[in-house]
Amino acid sequence: MGGTTLLLAGKVAVVTGGSRGIGRAIAEDLAAHGAKVVVNYHASAEAAEEVVQAIQENGGEATAVQADVSDFDAAKALIDAAVKTYGQIDILVNNAGTTRDMLLPMMKEDDWDTVIGTNLKSVFNCCKAAVRPMMRRKQGGRIINISSVVGLVGQAGQTNYAASKAGIIGFTKSLAKEVGGRQITVNAVAPGFFPTALTAVLTEEMVQQAIEHTPLKRLGELPEVAHLVTFLASDKAAFITGEVIRIDGGIGLS
Repeated sequence: MGGTTLLLAGKVAVVTGGSRGIGRAIAEDLAAHGAKVVVNYHASAEAAEEVVQAIQENGGEATAVQADVSDFDAAKALIDAAVKTYGQIDILVNNAGTTRDMLLPMMKEDDWDTVIGTNLKSVFNCCKAAVRPMMRRKQGGRIINISSVVGLVGQAGQTNYAASKAGIIGFTKSLAKEVGGRQITVNAVAPGFFPTALTAVLTEEMVQQAIEHTPLKRLGELPEVAHLVTFLASDKAAFITGEVIRIDGGIGLS
């Protein structure tokens, strides 16, 4: 961590879906700025341990905790584990997500339920578990929910995904009003197209179309999302709450 400004020294962060993609980038960046990071994963134990090892090799502190955060009790156990391990929780990044794309007439009920559960109910589960220990410490807190530009503009074949990500936005604004008096900020980040496992299933033609419709004419880079989340998690963003910040190269412009 040589030479890096430690914006988050003394802070403890939980990152759901932290074993790969955007979640991994966020976990590593938070750690690089001094936070102790709990890397949550559902099934990718090996990948999560790789993230922990990378953080430790860079001089940071991290641990991996398995939990299916779409399950209420499992999400609570995750937050409890973070508090037991590090004594507190200051930062919660709700990043766990999945897709099951299909036009609505062909979409199965399970496709809907799985996406809503993983993407939206997990945010409720983790926030409900994390808010109490944040309030008890009386030191404020930071909650950053990873939404999507799709939650703002929609996308054919993604009614389930768009609904989950739009729901995160409404949830974020409402919770920000509830906990602001405790100096807990709640913000949403809405990424556009980034190279992740969720976008890897797209055809080359679809990727090129996305780039063509992006004013900056490129995909995003994972560290760009991570830097934004780290800023929102820091004291530099202490007066920002209830916001939805697009990081999409302009693709969501109307």
